[in-house]
Amino acid sequence: MNRRGKQLADHRTRTDDGLSTDVYDQPGHLIRRAQQIAVSMFYSIMGYEVTPVQYAVLRILQEHPGIDQVTLARLCALDTSTAANLAVRLEERGFLRRMVPMKSKRFRLLHLTPQGASLLKKVMPAQLLLRRRLLQALNQKEQRIFMRLLKKFVHLNNEESRAPLDRGELRDSSP
Repeated sequence: MNRRGKQLADHRTRTDDGLSTDVYDQPGHLIRRAQQIAVSMFYSIMGYEVTPVQYAVLRILQEHPGIDQVTLARLCALDTSTAANLAVRLEERGFLRRMVPMKSKRFRLLHLTPQGASLLKKVMPAQLLLRRRLLQALNQKEQRIFMRLLKKFVHLNNEESRAPLDRGELRDSSP
């Protein structure tokens, strides 16, 4: 073992209940690293036309055309000011339209533009490749377990987020 490896090994300790105190064994650190990896893979496969969050916004608008910015924020687990800023930027780039309804000038309804729909059509096959690449190190059983546990973790800790996901409106209207 080289000197650096020995120094790292010397700092690895365990708590009384056997849990590692090594930073590389901490869930938060591993989640942050997983996010870094996912974002890096996103850009290498999907390109640089949109960010991962912008892609999610466009996909939500594809599935729910005409929703308002507050609903978009809830469906994307974003705070309302971030969702509004994203909508403005995506409108400036020609990917969506923000429309003020006749009844109320207090909010904006959002629609994909033909350019936004075209972008999604172009990158959707890449999204499937991205999913495969993100999970390829795991066998199929591990992939199913990983996805089930990741969804469970996110669902059970949703309220800890500064912008919790809220799909309530959609859930209430579905059969």
